[in-house]
Amino acid sequence: MGSMNEHVNRRLHSLLGVFPIGLYLVFHLVANYFATRGPEAYNSVIEFIEGLPFLIFLEIFLIYLPLLFHSIYGIYIAFQASNNVSRYGYFRNLMFFVQRITGVITLIFISWHVWETRIQKALGEEVNFNMMADILDNPFMMIFYALGIISTVFHFSNGLWSFMVSWGITITPRSQVISTYVTGVIFITLTIIGLMSLFAFQV
Repeated sequence: MGSMNEHVNRRLHSLLGVFPIGLYLVFHLVANYFATRGPEAYNSVIEFIEGLPFLIFLEIFLIYLPLLFHSIYGIYIAFQASNNVSRYGYFRNLMFFVQRITGVITLIFISWHVWETRIQKALGEEVNFNMMADILDNPFMMIFYALGIISTVFHFSNGLWSFMVSWGITITPRSQVISTYVTGVIFITLTIIGLMSLFAFQV
C-alpha cells in the first residue's frame, strides 16, 4: 500500500511540474520578456494579468497549491533518492544530482520572488516595471535573480525529460537521446528569454 501511494505521489509530482507549474513558468517568462520593449509594454501586460477574472483563485489552485505539493515532495525525493549508475549511466545521474540541487535553489528563489512581488502587492505595493527595476538595481539581487532564473529553467527542462520517461512517452534509448537534445534547446531558449528580460530592467 505504501509503495502504491509513493508511486501515485511521484506521478503527481512529475505531472504538476509540467502541468500547470511548467506552463506557468513559460507564460511568466514570456510576459516578463515584454520588458525588453520598455516600461509601457511591460506594465500593459501586468495590467492585463491583474485584470483577469478570479485571478486569486487561479493563482491559489493553479500555481500555489501545485507548487507547494511539488516543492514539499521534491524535497522528500531529494533527500531519499540515490543515483542509479547501472540503469542510466554517468550523464543522467549527473543530471539527476543537478536536478536535486536546482530544486532547492529554485524553491529559495521562488519564495523570495513571491515575497518581493505578490506579498508586497497584498501589502499595498504596485507590481510594475519600476518595482522590478528597483529590486534589480542592487547588483547582488541581479546576480541572485540571474542564478534563480537559470536554476528554475534547468529544473523545468530536465524535469520535462524525466516526465516523458516516467509517463511512457520516451521509452526507447533513441527517443530519450532525442528528448535530451530537445529539452536542452528548451533550456537554452528559456534561459535567454529570462536573462534578456532581466537585463531590460536595468535602466
